[in-house]
Amino acid sequence: MKRLSTGLADLDLILGGGLQPGSVVVVAGPPGSGKTILAQQICFANATVEHKAVYYTTLSEPHSKLVEHLSVFPFFDPAAVGPKVEYVHLGDMLRDTGEEYLEALIDEVVRKAIDDQPVVVVIDSTKMLRDFVSDHALRMSLYDLNSRVAHSGTVLLLLGEYTAADMQTGLEFALADGIIHLTHESREPVDRRGLRVVKLRAATHLSGTHAVHITAEGFQVYPRVESFQPETVTPSSGRIPSGIPGLDSLMGGGIPEGDATLVLGACGVGKTISSLRFVAEGLARGERSLHITFQDTVDQLIHMAGTFGWDYEAARAADQLVISHVPMGSLDLDVLASVIRHRIADGATTRIVIDSLDAMTDAAREAHRFPAYLRSLLGVVRDAGASLWVTSETTTFGPMEDPLAGLMYLFDNVIQLRYLEHFTEIGRALNVLKMRSSRHEHGMYNCHITDDGFIVGGRLGQVTGMLGWSVLRDCSAMPADDRIT
Repeated sequence: MKRLSTGLADLDLILGGGLQPGSVVVVAGPPGSGKTILAQQICFANATVEHKAVYYTTLSEPHSKLVEHLSVFPFFDPAAVGPKVEYVHLGDMLRDTGEEYLEALIDEVVRKAIDDQPVVVVIDSTKMLRDFVSDHALRMSLYDLNSRVAHSGTVLLLLGEYTAADMQTGLEFALADGIIHLTHESREPVDRRGLRVVKLRAATHLSGTHAVHITAEGFQVYPRVESFQPETVTPSSGRIPSGIPGLDSLMGGGIPEGDATLVLGACGVGKTISSLRFVAEGLARGERSLHITFQDTVDQLIHMAGTFGWDYEAARAADQLVISHVPMGSLDLDVLASVIRHRIADGATTRIVIDSLDAMTDAAREAHRFPAYLRSLLGVVRDAGASLWVTSETTTFGPMEDPLAGLMYLFDNVIQLRYLEHFTEIGRALNVLKMRSSRHEHGMYNCHITDDGFIVGGRLGQVTGMLGWSVLRDCSAMPADDRIT
């Protein structure tokens, strides 16, 4: 049977394709977690004149207030209220009659489901019913409701401010075909909302807690990237040029296509400029690219690229380049993964830059999760056949420290940029630390930032401190009595 779309493509993905017609799904969560907005979006996305959406309220806010709050969202259509989306208030019936007429309430919902054949029926909130009837009466009524709705094509959503303890013992959860748990966690600088599918019969759903944002567009969900299991990717035998003069010859003729390359270096050593050049090379070859930045704004990157003659503005206008600036205070790992996943879904985007990884880890504040997240993110990019260029900052002075705490093995290639002490001048040096399944040069090479961007020069013959035990020093032209021994 065809599943009912929620109107949110990523939520349908999480649910294994959508909601099963004839199913009963409990949407549980504390106040402010997004239950009502989600249910309303599902109603307005699916309701037609022939098959309405019916929204029952018990003792929640008045309909006029409910509609007023929803009117700010683009999914809300005032002309649909009545002909397509019908609101029915059950509060007076419950207040005046209680348990005696609970059966009549259930009959009303079932009659709508059978006779009028609505596409969606919502009861907001079913937890309120516990205040008026006994557990036994509620259990029998909900069992009857569940069995009778199953023979219709209606999706029944039961909303409630249920706690974790309620979910363990509540009869609603035992009878339901599906359970969607929404959470709301207070934390600085921004609160965090989440969605987890606890139970969903006859569907293979994505596990884990998925990020939720309530935006001007309404309820938005971002699937947890660790839930994806990319297919095994056949490595490509091709190479792509980095665009950086002198680098490709050190890497066996270029970067293996589809590889993830990590560029390590201190502040100001040239990581961002090399990233800009990597993208500019792809643009010059007619490729589509995605540049994700956490510190430099879109305008700053466009200006920076323009100083070297790379027209990022024209590329953006032609939809050849997307620059995504994610402010540090609002960075969310799942939102970032969704931006990347959607951009590469059609296979047309071949180059991706993330600048920088250390800023990303610091801002996300999910250190315990980050190794699994990064592994999955790299897998999604590889599965799409795109090449990834990632920067990460090291210490500026003194010995270089590993900023990724043992995660460098996840990258196919690792390039190190370091400052070089040469008498009274500070230069720059580059070496290729690692390339997976590829020959590469192991020496250390001069590099410079010129009017044409980042370039790699000749090999350094006598350098100490290459492994980070001391400051990197060029000893090739030092007087004999000053040489380090």
